[in-house]
Amino acid sequence: MSVDKDLVSVQQARDLVESAHGAQKVLTRFEQAKIDRICEVMAQAAVREAARLGQLAVEETGYGIPEDKREKNRFAAEDVWHAFRGLRTVGVISESKDVIEIASPRGVVAGIIPSTNPTSTAIFKILIATKSRNAIVLSPHPSAAKCINETARVMRDAAVKEGLPAAAIGCMANATIEGTEALMKHKRTAVILATGGIGLVRAAYSSGKPAFGVGPGNVPVFVERTADVPLAVQNILTGKCFDNGTICASEQAIVADAPVAKQVREELIAQGAYFVSASDADKLGKIVATPQRTLNPQIVGKSVEVIAQIAGISVPPGTRCLLAEVGGVGRDYPLSMEKLSPILAFYVEDGVERGAARCFEILSYGGMGHTAGVHTRSREMAKAYGMEMPASRVVVNTPTTHGAIGFSTALPPSMTLGCGSWGGNVTSDNISPLHLMDIKRVAFETRPVPSARPARMTTAARPATMLATPAPPPPAPSAPAGARISREDVAAIVDRFLSTRGVGQTAPASTPPAASATTSGNGGTTQVAPTTPAEPGAKPVAPAGNGGAQTASSNGRKAVEFVSEDDVRRAIQKGEKIYVNARTIITPSARDLGEPAEVFAKV
Repeated sequence: MSVDKDLVSVQQARDLVESAHGAQKVLTRFEQAKIDRICEVMAQAAVREAARLGQLAVEETGYGIPEDKREKNRFAAEDVWHAFRGLRTVGVISESKDVIEIASPRGVVAGIIPSTNPTSTAIFKILIATKSRNAIVLSPHPSAAKCINETARVMRDAAVKEGLPAAAIGCMANATIEGTEALMKHKRTAVILATGGIGLVRAAYSSGKPAFGVGPGNVPVFVERTADVPLAVQNILTGKCFDNGTICASEQAIVADAPVAKQVREELIAQGAYFVSASDADKLGKIVATPQRTLNPQIVGKSVEVIAQIAGISVPPGTRCLLAEVGGVGRDYPLSMEKLSPILAFYVEDGVERGAARCFEILSYGGMGHTAGVHTRSREMAKAYGMEMPASRVVVNTPTTHGAIGFSTALPPSMTLGCGSWGGNVTSDNISPLHLMDIKRVAFETRPVPSARPARMTTAARPATMLATPAPPPPAPSAPAGARISREDVAAIVDRFLSTRGVGQTAPASTPPAASATTSGNGGTTQVAPTTPAEPGAKPVAPAGNGGAQTASSNGRKAVEFVSEDDVRRAIQKGEKIYVNARTIITPSARDLGEPAEVFAKV
């Protein structure tokens, strides 16, 4: 029976990816306005159904609180959409003089959805995939398959009315490990968004496809001696108790600075937390961790009352959160791990250096790269603490649950939080539509690359007035084989060539100089300026590359007959001028180099 279920799941994954691939080809041609309208109606539909979908999630998984699930669904639909509504994801998204950026969708996204935040994560991934013109196929956690499929249906139905191909949003009804692997490894799958257990994330990275995985969070919070303690405790409990601690960015341990530790303890009790005894802490530790030292799913997202009952301990009525003083961090201290429930470990350390070291130790035990928190009145202390933490998000004076996802901070709103290289992830960002686009960059030359052999101007690059085929010049007298052609012979050939273009000899002195003339030679077009008096003190140059041949002018200066790019470079290096007149042939590359440097002087 299990084999049959796996085969069905694998085939369904293949069918959904193939259909999504076809739908994505349609989606990629949509204009920005149409994409945005589709996302708008999907977000609105998700907000309308937020409460019902949240209730379905709690009923199916047994995790969390319906009202908090509703708020997470609203956040994933409304806050996320409003943050990225104005983001350009179609065509040219940025343009400067030197670089044009063009957005390109990746293709089919494989979205792996967890059981702890099933409906909100599905809403989020569908929205950011569609916004970036990708199709998406969801693989739901088996214990949350119904609520995730219903979330996909709600959003798909709304989007189809606005023209989205139905196959652009797919969801596996029978997700197994084999089916999920088939989805991730399919040749049509372009990128993976993996949210779930560490084993699943590792599988995503080993699939051979680009993957944005999310590592676990074991979030420490340091309450520094300058903190507003009542507010700090309020924030910690707000974050920890939200949806019974199922968000991976929720607080897992409090590290209190020694001078305020007593006040922190008193404030926790005043605000509804309960410190268990040492014996009860042992009982609690035995139900939090399995014999394999992994988190026991039976306590994830459960209320204090349910957890106390399972552990066989008594707690006061109305207790919001359980706290236990823990003597260390690691396998011998099960309450030091990520608990995903309203349970907090409690430590006391003296000073920011020792406090940061303890927080580092906690992060190193299953939370590397994710999130850390600090409560302080000192901005410099917060900065110093952040410098020490191997965490992608260091949240200050706010619940880490809400701060890390961008609910109460200026971080990009997201339900998928990268953990960087610390956590074995490809990014430390809050995932957004930007991560699901390839950006093409059209880059123009900003610094010419020198060439020893300048290119000749092609026919396509010449002005239209020069495209007519001229009459061929009179044939030049042939030279004996192996004989060198003199400078005077070259000048005579050039004169005959110019005469075919209607360019006459130098005008008499009594004739006013022409404004300009255009000559064609050497494979390009040369603009010849009117003759002007030479600059005082300028030295005449006979370019080394042309043999020093010059022609006399009326003002005593000598004009060269031919100028190459190498001639100009030598003149620039020596600080000299090159004297030219209406008959001087200047190559295009020489002119481009010489004119900005003001090398040429007219005679």
